[in-house]
Amino acid sequence: MRPSSHHVTRCRRCHAAICWALTSANGRRQPVDAEPTAEGNLAVMQGADGVLYVRAVTVARPGIRPGEWQAMPHHATCSNPPPRRSARTPERSTVGVRPVPWQR
Repeated sequence: MRPSSHHVTRCRRCHAAICWALTSANGRRQPVDAEPTAEGNLAVMQGADGVLYVRAVTVARPGIRPGEWQAMPHHATCSNPPPRRSARTPERSTVGVRPVPWQR
């Protein structure tokens, strides 16, 4: 099964065909490759409200149900991904900070 043409858009960075879907875990938007693939680790389905929903294919739920198709997350296949953010916070500069005495 393939997504409807009105769900397909283009990635701003690599211009590949993608679909935006809501995750079943927390309802956040996730870009998914528009072309179904057997190597994908996501199952995508169109809900009764017309919105695409995505879930991870896991050991607990490995099968693809009727109405779903298997896809890859676009973050894994983008040819021009955004720069990775550092997990560390940058050191703050204390230059020009006046010490303040503790008040009780």
